Amino acid sequence: MKIILLYIMVLLITGNFWSQELNVGNNAPDFRLPYATKDTIDNNGIQLSDLIGKKIIVLAFYPADWSPGCTNQMCSFRDEYENFNNLNAEVLGISGDYVWSHHNWAKSQNYQFKLLSDHNHQVAQLYNSYNPTTGYNKRTIFVIDKIGKIVYIDWKYSTTNSISFEKLKTILNDLNKLK
Repeated sequence: MKIILLYIMVLLITGNFWSQELNVGNNAPDFRLPYATKDTIDNNGIQLSDLIGKKIIVLAFYPADWSPGCTNQMCSFRDEYENFNNLNAEVLGISGDYVWSHHNWAKSQNYQFKLLSDHNHQVAQLYNSYNPTTGYNKRTIFVIDKIGKIVYIDWKYSTTNSISFEKLKTILNDLNKLK
């Protein structure tokens, strides 16, 4: 009995008791988060379900604004923004930073897409993209199709080379061929 209680305590502390593993084919969990762009801050936020059916959605979880790896990741999305648009995809960056940090970072880097503020990491936990040891989001990518299904997951998106980014572009190209 003590072992069972200890196990439950560990699950509660690590946050794994209520989280379920997401897989390709699952419905994307819905959420609402405030966001910023280079031009605005919207504290009312954006609801994921409001975007379903309009575009393919790329959820890009990342640890923190202003860090070198995250800047590299988001700059690659910025540089390919027109290609994402042509592939009918909307990029949503998600970290635990506040919207004012997102806004200043987006202005300084000229990001054209929304940066969502998940300060309590509730959405990152919902998507199994939060690392409780570090207190930051993991660098993960989810692609959600127009009917709200997760069609691609990269649990360890890498910014050290272009392999992860090229896989993402291939998935988006393939989804557009299915139209």
